[in-house]
Amino acid sequence: SDTHGLHLLVKPAGKYWRGDYRHAGKRKTMALGVYPEVGLKAARERVAAGRGLLAQGQDPMQERAQQKQAQAVAAANSFRAVALDWHAGKAKRWVAVTAAKTLTHLETDVFPALGARPVSAITPPELLAVLRKVEGRGAAYTATRLREICGSIFRFAIATGRATYNPAADLTGTIVKPKVKHRPAITDRREFGAFLRHLQGYGSADRLTLLATRLALLTFVRSQELRYAEWGEIDYEAGEWRVPAGRMKMGKGLSQAHIVPLSQEAMDTFKEIQALTGHPRLVLPSQQGEGRVMSENTIGILLKRMGYKDRQTLHGFRASARSLLSERGWSEAALERQLDHAERDAVVAAYARSQHLDERRRLMADWGKFVAALAAGENGIPLRKLA
Repeated sequence: SDTHGLHLLVKPAGKYWRGDYRHAGKRKTMALGVYPEVGLKAARERVAAGRGLLAQGQDPMQERAQQKQAQAVAAANSFRAVALDWHAGKAKRWVAVTAAKTLTHLETDVFPALGARPVSAITPPELLAVLRKVEGRGAAYTATRLREICGSIFRFAIATGRATYNPAADLTGTIVKPKVKHRPAITDRREFGAFLRHLQGYGSADRLTLLATRLALLTFVRSQELRYAEWGEIDYEAGEWRVPAGRMKMGKGLSQAHIVPLSQEAMDTFKEIQALTGHPRLVLPSQQGEGRVMSENTIGILLKRMGYKDRQTLHGFRASARSLLSERGWSEAALERQLDHAERDAVVAAYARSQHLDERRRLMADWGKFVAALAAGENGIPLRKLA
């Protein structure tokens, strides 16, 4: 025993500090820690703290229980907990790469500073400090994206009753958005033909990378849509590739797939890839491991090795096709639909995707023939669309 009810309870399993006290006429005993992790001095300080609460008419054990409950509530409502809850819901509608990239941004840049903070207690200056740090390392675009992500998380917290205020809303305009850099793209017909012939005769890359590049320029879909393609999406009989809406940039929240009509040249490329890899599911499998897809840098590295670093990119194939097909007389509406530059409104977008399909089939067939002719070095290609 020590003073003021403090004593050491000795058992075969160990030694435990206990503190006896009376509150509201009842005798109670409070656990104060395990010896020797908690020394005598620390145990006495805990007794003194309890006596202070008793002097104010409070029960130390009840106060401790309330503190533990408050801590548990705070942990459940921490920014990290709410963000992970928000992310789990969003990930069901996102493609895997988007979900992974968003979570990485949060874990790298936001959670270290704000993850343990109660979501309802975070202030605009706190959030701004996090964004400024990201901006300071030259990642202004990432900083603006993080502000949008955090704003969505705070709105989710408000909707679920865990916050009443969105501090991200007060930070609009505080991070200067970087100027949009257009991806390098060859839009001159002669230059594009020279590029196609260079690609066709380039022998310093593996066959799958060359075929993937050819498929990218024949279909001019986005990198994510191309790399995650599966054989179940390809219908040779119908001559089309049905890209799931969830993998399309403009397809979030839609159930309707984006139809990519396939030229004969595109179908021949698909078949050559299928014969080359023999993969049962993935069109462009990675050589780094089972179930993985081709790296997002593979085609870009090839283009750089070919000497097109500042002249042509994978995403730039979209601009090349857009410009060259426009010269050939194809309608802007059909081109916009084929590029998936659709309405952001889900209902309007679902309707718009079915528009211009017949014209888009002819457009893609023309593009395949046009690419083949340029690659063969043919002259006198009609400026207007082919019949």
